[in-house]
Amino acid sequence: MAIISSKKQPPDPDESPDSEAKQSPKESLRQAGQPIADKSLNPEASPDEEGKQEERLRPQRLADYIGQKDLKDVLDIAIKAAQGRKESLDHLLLYGPPGLGKTTMSLILATEMGVGCKITTAPALERPRDIVGLLINLKPGDVLFIDEIHRLPKVTEEILYPAMEDFRIDITIGKGQSAQTRSLSLPPFTLVGATTRVGALTSPLRDRFGLVQRLRFYELDELTEIVVRTAQILHTPIDQEGAIEIARRARGTPRIANRLLKRVRDYTEVKALGLITGTIASEALHLFNVDPCGLDWTDRRLLQVLIERFDGRPVGLDTMAAITGEDAQTIEEVYEPYLLQIGYLQRTPRGRIATAAARAHLGLTTPLSDNQLPLLF
Repeated sequence: MAIISSKKQPPDPDESPDSEAKQSPKESLRQAGQPIADKSLNPEASPDEEGKQEERLRPQRLADYIGQKDLKDVLDIAIKAAQGRKESLDHLLLYGPPGLGKTTMSLILATEMGVGCKITTAPALERPRDIVGLLINLKPGDVLFIDEIHRLPKVTEEILYPAMEDFRIDITIGKGQSAQTRSLSLPPFTLVGATTRVGALTSPLRDRFGLVQRLRFYELDELTEIVVRTAQILHTPIDQEGAIEIARRARGTPRIANRLLKRVRDYTEVKALGLITGTIASEALHLFNVDPCGLDWTDRRLLQVLIERFDGRPVGLDTMAAITGEDAQTIEEVYEPYLLQIGYLQRTPRGRIATAAARAHLGLTTPLSDNQLPLLF
């Protein structure tokens, strides 16, 4: 993947015969015998270097990407075919829950193709000139990644239609009767769109993607491998049982697995416990209110409300929001999907119902009486 640096290179002393006559401020201080603080010789890591640690957690090659085997096989064939024809990769749409690696996959595609990658989000492209500026600065074969592409404004989306199909953009110059439309040619590029709501995309935009692929949730063994790899990058000692304990509570999502690992690492370092074992990981995650199924305090609170307050009867979303103090949209988009996925919650025409599996997980086999209900506030 091409990396463009805007830093100016220091002049070569051999290029100019007058280099000795023009002394730099450092040279003047050196001749005066004053100390010089040279940052290039500073052995300590700068904040910019420390900030790159997050980027190091992302795999750089398709072979290093853990999980999503079917997706990797499809993309591997597409990459090799495009390289064989010396063409740009076809436009790709990735959809699925957040945290599964859509941004990482776009960076890997650029690396595998040996091209640059520009990353943006749909809400940042409010005006037509925003997307035009990105498109005209692309180089042949570059990857343009747009996150949450279903939130593109209508005007911006229509500019993308000819850009994706014919690699051109139409620009209107002037106003009124003197207005003229001109077409600008674009180099062949690859648009990678990512969305958590593929149904929210308009049909004209969705149909212009040559590849439409879904990212699935990760299995326990895949998440365990991700935790072990991240621990090695972070120089955090961990055994297999500790990695499994963290992976089990990660909700099938690598982003959550890496986040939990960092919290367990903090706990281990503060307590000076050394190696992260299964027992230590369990103690640390219990402190952060993450149970063995990955449920946090809010998840369990929602299930408790359904079971204890309403005796397992269907409950409307607005009622749940009013009782728990959570926003209705937050409950529907953040908490409900995972509870539905693991079978702890059911949606019915009359409302939400907690399942028998949720009762067993919380240890509530029978409904409690009113004087036994816990205080939720």
